Amino acid sequence: MEKRWNILNADIQKVNALKEALKIHPILCELLVQRGIDTFDAAKKFFRPSLSDLHDPWLMKDMKKAVDRIAEAINASKKILVFGDYDVDGTTSVATLYQFLKQLCINVDYYIPHRYKEGYGISKIGIDFAKETGVDLIISVDCGIKSTDLIAYAKELGIDFIICDHHLPDAILPPAVAILNAKQIDCTYPYKELCGCGVVFKLITAIAQRYNLPDSSYLGYLDLVATAIAADIVPITDENRTLAFFGLQQVNQSPCPGLLALMELAKQTTPMRISNLVFAVAPRINAAGRMDDAKKAVQLFIEKDYSNALAIASLLQQDNLDRREADTSITEEALAEIENDPNHSTKKSSVVFQAHWHKGVVGIVASRLIEKHYKPTIVLTQSGDVIAGSARSVIGFNLYEALHACREHLLGYGGHFAAAGMTLSLDKLEHFKLAFENAVAERITEAQLTPEILINSLLPLDNINMNFFQIITQMEPFGPDNMRPIFIAKGVMDTGYSKLVKEAHISFNVTQGNSSVRGIGYNMPEHIHIIKSGKPFDIVFQLQLNEWQGNQSVQMQIIDVKATN
Repeated sequence: MEKRWNILNADIQKVNALKEALKIHPILCELLVQRGIDTFDAAKKFFRPSLSDLHDPWLMKDMKKAVDRIAEAINASKKILVFGDYDVDGTTSVATLYQFLKQLCINVDYYIPHRYKEGYGISKIGIDFAKETGVDLIISVDCGIKSTDLIAYAKELGIDFIICDHHLPDAILPPAVAILNAKQIDCTYPYKELCGCGVVFKLITAIAQRYNLPDSSYLGYLDLVATAIAADIVPITDENRTLAFFGLQQVNQSPCPGLLALMELAKQTTPMRISNLVFAVAPRINAAGRMDDAKKAVQLFIEKDYSNALAIASLLQQDNLDRREADTSITEEALAEIENDPNHSTKKSSVVFQAHWHKGVVGIVASRLIEKHYKPTIVLTQSGDVIAGSARSVIGFNLYEALHACREHLLGYGGHFAAAGMTLSLDKLEHFKLAFENAVAERITEAQLTPEILINSLLPLDNINMNFFQIITQMEPFGPDNMRPIFIAKGVMDTGYSKLVKEAHISFNVTQGNSSVRGIGYNMPEHIHIIKSGKPFDIVFQLQLNEWQGNQSVQMQIIDVKATN
């Protein structure tokens, strides 16, 4: 589909000042200024991360209360339960805190709620399990900030709660003995974008300091922290960037047996990057909770024997294969449902429903549908006596607000700007479809219905060389707010060697002035006619390393192509 190209700007005075300070190419300075890096010292910190850059954990509101209460439980040999969500961030958080506390006391257990029997977050079943097993203190990780009533229920049973969370708090907070969440209004912690496992990392750092444990006692979990940062799609800035940088070093040099087993089964070779964790490792971890029970993901991360870890990882691998199969078949059925709707082309939203679709993959399917039909999308299935589903938005459109406008047709809903979930009764389906379409149509702009490519800079072909590329690689790890740079070259011409490979990919060679660059465009055969037209065209691309027969060169990876105006 046609995409909007948006070329970003950078403050020219800041770019020139940075060029003077760093003595590097002005386009590289543009990239840095766009990322908020506009001084020599900021650039030094960016290119040379250090663990000393990490913020003092004691700056987080309630950290002393949390550490004191944990110390009280440890000293009195009381039972502690680590309670976490069933996704990557939740299971890595549980595995990290559980293993760390095991160094200090033997009376620790963990609990992951079952996605379909208990739902998201703190559950009554989980609290009742804690009571039956003699738990004195529950530490919730990656969840709990919204569970006011359930935490009050635990308090009535004589169970204290410490919440480690990163989701946005409500005005009324749960009655926990301590809440570690930098997004609290009165928390002065300097960085607000930690994931759940990042908050856990700050907690174990503080506990290690209290007990005078060596740095290795908590730094050893950085591989799990980096995996959570990657999977939870949090900004790769400030503290997250430092944690991801050193966590990736550990993933590549000495990952825990569970991560190593997943990398092996996913056929991943080092060096692993954030993208490898996002697209190869994270789906296998998430599949456990989507298709079965996420508890085995925690078992995988705490397993010390590689052969045992490989056996558990194989179970996750099978869950992922089942997930893929369900994902593929449901996506095909959903696309057919959309394309059989004669009115879909004029609608501003897509809402599809089949009672037999697997609840665990409807969110993934919604994202797939947006790739084909770029509209706010909801995929619904039957869950017991009700309909349940997941929604995904297009960039810039507030999905939660649209759902809120339809609340009279819903039994329940929750989520945020870009993604949400909901339940409704069977008899409300058609009313809800109509209400959601109207809510979206009233709020969405035409621009939001066209996918946008954010382009960092114009890059003439004669600037592309190995030195330029190597400085860009030093900007890794890439992720939200520090994305791999996207460039545009204007008025380039085909050298005559461009061709279609395997009927899907474009192998091309373009020229501009006296310079030519090779490249690849994956799954974009529809653009070959523009390239082979004999006329100049504009090309949007990223740079990548090409290795062939021991030789290395910098090549383009095409993102989009348009004829030059």
